[in-house]
Formats: sequence, structure tokens, C-alpha cells
Amino acid sequence: MHLSPPRILCRFGLAVALTLAPLNAYAFSRIKDLADIEGVRENVLIGYGLVAGLNGTGDTLQNSPFTRQALQTILERLGVNTRGANVNTKDIAAVMVTANLPPFATQGSKVDVTVSAMGDAKSLQGGTLLATPLLAADGEVYALAQGPLAVGGFSAQGQGASVSRGVPTSGRISNGGTVEKEVTFKLAEIPSLRLSLRNPDFTTAQRVAEAINRYIGEPTATASDPATVHLVRPANYPGNIVNLLTEVEQLKVEPDLPAKVVIDEQSGVIVMGADVRISTVAIAQGNLTIRVTETPQVSQPQPFSMQGETVVVPRTDIEVDEETGRQLVIVQNGVSLEVLVAGLNALGVGPRDMISILQAIKAAGALQAEIEVIG
Repeated sequence: MHLSPPRILCRFGLAVALTLAPLNAYAFSRIKDLADIEGVRENVLIGYGLVAGLNGTGDTLQNSPFTRQALQTILERLGVNTRGANVNTKDIAAVMVTANLPPFATQGSKVDVTVSAMGDAKSLQGGTLLATPLLAADGEVYALAQGPLAVGGFSAQGQGASVSRGVPTSGRISNGGTVEKEVTFKLAEIPSLRLSLRNPDFTTAQRVAEAINRYIGEPTATASDPATVHLVRPANYPGNIVNLLTEVEQLKVEPDLPAKVVIDEQSGVIVMGADVRISTVAIAQGNLTIRVTETPQVSQPQPFSMQGETVVVPRTDIEVDEETGRQLVIVQNGVSLEVLVAGLNALGVGPRDMISILQAIKAAGALQAEIEVIG
């Protein structure tokens, strides 16, 4: 099929646009994904309760006095007196109940709760959490949790073997908590607030402030430090601060982060940022490997021989590998992340050895990046 010049240019322009669109989309991020809003956050809740209905996999009351006390207390509230009685049930387990109270949660709304065993219970599978008040840091009750547990793990044991998968002493109750008290915060009435950057950076904070001011048309946002941008609702703005945030959080900004190399020595994971640069350096890597193999042989006398005896003759094979094929690799000054990774891969080293090489390059002063070791 023959295409005219305008159609050819149209097809070519579409191909270039499809090629460059993902790059531009990934280079910019919404302010909504870069910063948190002051006052809009979750609150952690915690409580102590009991799980009933366990099939003999609960706490041993003799070894868990807190479970016995909690059981006696809850039974007394229901009019049952067990003081001095020999209660020896294994269908009860003491648990800690945790939940996150979402921002602006209204009274009667539901939240998910997590239940974790405290005593020597073997499994919480099949149990039901009894009514448990959930408290915040101020000591007030903000939610009440109750319901059957969903436990992902399990365990089974016999006389000669046992098997377990996951964690059977921890479970979750979907929508198992009911909000009883609201956290009062009138966001729409405040004239100004702060945006807290999740990854503090001077350049990113300034770019966020400039993007907001450019959209509003007047200086309403100011970057006070690498992690904070102050936002003031303009006097002539027709809506409240909630309407302003709805528009501001959709603005796109190109974030800027310092060059950093993150190393997890336990798992051998290496993550390098795009701005990592190194000076000209020569790298060589090699290991001295000595292998000692023992292959003993048995020497026996001839059949029906009256002399001689069976003996074991040692045979030792020693192999030395100095990996002489490894040569120096020169990495030029100011190379990009792609060239740096290609140069390290050219040495044929694994992640563990690459960690040592990166630390050695940093010690030599040739790595223009921060190394953060985790794990």
C-alpha cells in the first residue's frame, strides 16, 4: 500500500509520540503521590481480648495467668463466678488486637482488625474474637472489635511428625471493628496547611511550590524546608481548602532525589539510583579456590593367598584455581548507571561480590553516591 507524504509524516509522528509518552509519564509524578497532607493520617488502635471456640489449641491456663484472669473477669461480668474453681480449658487464647483508624472515619463505619496470640496457643483457627475495646494513644476507646477469625496458616501434629504452614497464631477479621468515636478535625475550615514530602529534597520541595503557584497564578505555596511546603488558600479563591487540595494534588512534578546505592547484605540485593556516577577507576575481581578431593582405594590380597591383608590406600587430588582469566576492567569517568552495571557484569561477578566492589569503589573516593546498607 502506497502512503502519501502527509500520511507518512503522520505515522512517523504517532510512532515518536508512542515512544516518548511512557518516558514523560514515568518522569513526572502527581503531588498526591509525593506528599502527605497535614492532619490527614491514620491513627493506630490496640486492645487486649480473648478468642474462644478453639479446638484444644488455645492457651494452657496453668502457664498463662493473664488468660485465666481475663477469663474470670469476663465471666464475672456475665454473672458467672469462677473464683477458686479449677478451670482447665484449652479452648481460650489471650490475644492482642490491632487496627488502623482511617482519617475522617465516621461513627459506625467498619475497619479491619488483626489478632495475634500472646500465650502458648498452638493455633487460632476456628476461633471467634470476643468483644474487645480498641484504644488510641490518648487512652480513649475509638472502636470495638468482634467476630470470627480468618487464619491463613495451619499446623498438624502426630506422634512421629508434624507440619505447619504460615503463621497459625495470627488472624484477621475483615470489617471486624466498629468505630465508636470520631477524631474531630475540620479540614474545610482551616485557611492554610502543610504538605509533607515523603522523600525530603530541596529541589523537589521547590518544584512542588512552583507548580502550585503557577497553577493558582499567585504565590500561595512556599517551600520552608526539604520536607515541608506551606499552602495558603487565596483570598479570592471561590472554594474552601478541600477544593483547593483536590486541584493541587493532581499537578505533576518531576521529583529529584540524591544519588544513592542501597545494599541489603542478607539477601544480596543492590538498588542503584539513576544519578549514580563514578570517576575513572580500574576494577579487577578474582578468588583463590583450592579444592581437595579424597578418593581412597581399597587394596586386597590375591584370592586364596595365605599372606597379605586388606588395607585402604589414600588418594588425594588437590586443584588450585586462581582465576587468571579475570582482567582489569576500566570504567570511565562520569559514566551512567547503565554503563556502570555493564562494566560490573563484564567481570562475571555475582551480587555478593558486586557489593564488595561497590564498597571498595566508595572507599577509593570514586563513587559519587551515598551507600546505605540495610539488613
